[in-house]
Amino acid sequence: MKIHEYQGKQLFRNASVPVLDGHVARSPQEAAEAYTQLGGSLAVVKAQVHAGGRGKGTIIDNPDQRGVQLVKSAEEAAKVAENLLGKRLVTIQTGAEGALVNQVLVEAGCEIERELYLGIVLDRGAAMPVLMVSSEGGVEIEQVAEETPEKIFREHFHPAIGLESYQVRKLCKKLGISGTTARAADKFMRRLCRLSVDLDCSLVEINPLVITKDGQMIALDAKVTFDDNALFRHADLQELRDLGEEDPAEVRAGNAGLSYVKLDGTIGCLVNGAGLAMSTMDIIKFHGGEPANFLDVGGGATTEQVVEAFNIILSDKNVKAVLINIFGGIARCTTIAAALIEASKQIGISIPLVVRLEGTEVEEGKKMLADSGLAMIPADDLTDAAKKVVAAVSS
Repeated sequence: MKIHEYQGKQLFRNASVPVLDGHVARSPQEAAEAYTQLGGSLAVVKAQVHAGGRGKGTIIDNPDQRGVQLVKSAEEAAKVAENLLGKRLVTIQTGAEGALVNQVLVEAGCEIERELYLGIVLDRGAAMPVLMVSSEGGVEIEQVAEETPEKIFREHFHPAIGLESYQVRKLCKKLGISGTTARAADKFMRRLCRLSVDLDCSLVEINPLVITKDGQMIALDAKVTFDDNALFRHADLQELRDLGEEDPAEVRAGNAGLSYVKLDGTIGCLVNGAGLAMSTMDIIKFHGGEPANFLDVGGGATTEQVVEAFNIILSDKNVKAVLINIFGGIARCTTIAAALIEASKQIGISIPLVVRLEGTEVEEGKKMLADSGLAMIPADDLTDAAKKVVAAVSS
């Protein structure tokens, strides 16, 4: 689950991680009032969307408007907010369709001496969280990793112990930080690592992390993502979810207990089991097709869930054919067959449907489909299924 920058910064405040004063505005008038409340001569108006690269992002049909802009008066803050709110911001992470801006953050300015990068993720290979820092703040970390990977420094830390002071000193030496700033870094980095563990974050990222003229560290950005599987421990964090920033089909699938991720292809996939779903997408691409989604109905899928899965797949107008790949175990082939028949009755399926069934009650399931009169293309195995669904789309 992702949250907005202003929400992430409130979590930082709660953990005593320094951030600038700021106020959220959802209208030009509120933006002007926010500027006045800050009481300074300089502020920054930032579009709040679930995407990075906002500073270089542009508004559709108005490329002169960036997602992050400096303002020097209440009137200017109101004007910038008017140009952003209700518009779609295109960044390197949104795609051409952009993301709708429903609120902006009006934040105080500060005197910046230096910009750094900081990120905390889970290193699955080491089975530990890792703190990453770089001297290249304000630059996309993907670009740094590709062009100058030697400028990214890492320290793994045990989640029960947290980041230790000696590790901070190692990082500070590599970053060329000493004195007052090194002491500020010790508190800053250790507190942030503790927050990451305590809140079950899958990502905490600050870009840029700034060092001010007086040697203090301030989080000028806040990108925080939580592990969905741990949200049952954090009822308060679930309230931060902004459904308007998420794909409606993915939200719908989540409510139905399905694992669904929309992709850009033309072949819908309905599979039971995450590993089998990934293999199905791979073999579709191997034979020249493009999957339209990842969809795992799970081992214990009910008829209702499979019908809903079909509804979600067919709601994607790019889908030209569907490949159903079921290896019956807990989810019996007869359950899938019954769901296919029911889905056909409820919503109608007018595009090619390739079905591969194996496992528990496979013969009974195939007979149910044959007796139903449902127009489908049977497949003997996964390779056969992939070839047939790619051919169906091509024709």
